[in-house]
Amino acid sequence: MNAPVHTQLALRHSYFEASARSRVAQLLDAGSFREFLPPEVSQPSPHLAVLGIPGAFDDGVIVGSGQLGGKPVLLIAQEGQFMGGAVGEIHGAKIVGLLRRAIVERPAAVVFMVDSGGVRLHEANAGLIAISEIMRAVLDTRAAGVPVIALVGGSCGAFGGMGIVSRLCSAIVMSEEGRLALSGPEVIETVAGVEEFDSKDRALVWRVTGGKHRYLTGDCAELVEDDAASFRQSTIDLLAGLTEPAPGSSALRTEQKRLTQRRERFAGMRDGLEVWAAMGMARPAEVSLMDRDSLVAAKKGLPA
Repeated sequence: MNAPVHTQLALRHSYFEASARSRVAQLLDAGSFREFLPPEVSQPSPHLAVLGIPGAFDDGVIVGSGQLGGKPVLLIAQEGQFMGGAVGEIHGAKIVGLLRRAIVERPAAVVFMVDSGGVRLHEANAGLIAISEIMRAVLDTRAAGVPVIALVGGSCGAFGGMGIVSRLCSAIVMSEEGRLALSGPEVIETVAGVEEFDSKDRALVWRVTGGKHRYLTGDCAELVEDDAASFRQSTIDLLAGLTEPAPGSSALRTEQKRLTQRRERFAGMRDGLEVWAAMGMARPAEVSLMDRDSLVAAKKGLPA
């Protein structure tokens, strides 16, 4: 006998609304998580203290190890509710240290739960250097044969330097609610004006940076529901078939060619609706209303 609808809904855990620690608990096998540098042995950012800004003992990021579907993984989880998940010196050092540990321990994968608007400008060069070190560490980890899987579905999305970091990962899993881009909507509007991009037009923001758009354009490997269990199962499925190929220039040239062709194909388009129409979607205006399964089926039917 099926459970009542209200009971089914109660069992779902929104990934978008959850804290980083809740996401970790819901993603990993029960009782398997071991945190490195927990709050009681860590310290708040000294840069924020100098500015009189309250810090967090974990500096907005959790790192540790655990099991996922019975396989050993190392894990990074950014807390979007602390300074928008922005990366500072300590925050970045914890991430880089975890990735370097992965090169030594060789887990099945590093799972990177991204939820960040980018660099922490309060920390100036220290934050920028931290972002660059994370980029290098992700590539070094992949070169060592350890896949890095990014999960993007939090309230802050993956923007700025963390948008680049996400695209450097082996694969990305996104929900419709997730967002992925280089410059955030507010940044574009501030620099280029509201005529170029209206950050208050939330439908436009998600049509340009949201999970559905990124899935259709091939920027993420999997599109899942806004549910912690869906992120967990999708990551387990990826672990079953994902291998990290030996680094080489051939794969980079192929990807560069693909991105160049895409830029030329969609040149001048400023809305996801235009891009979806150009891709061959029969009714592009309906994409935003489609459920996940319908969208996946529609993508399979798109012309090459």
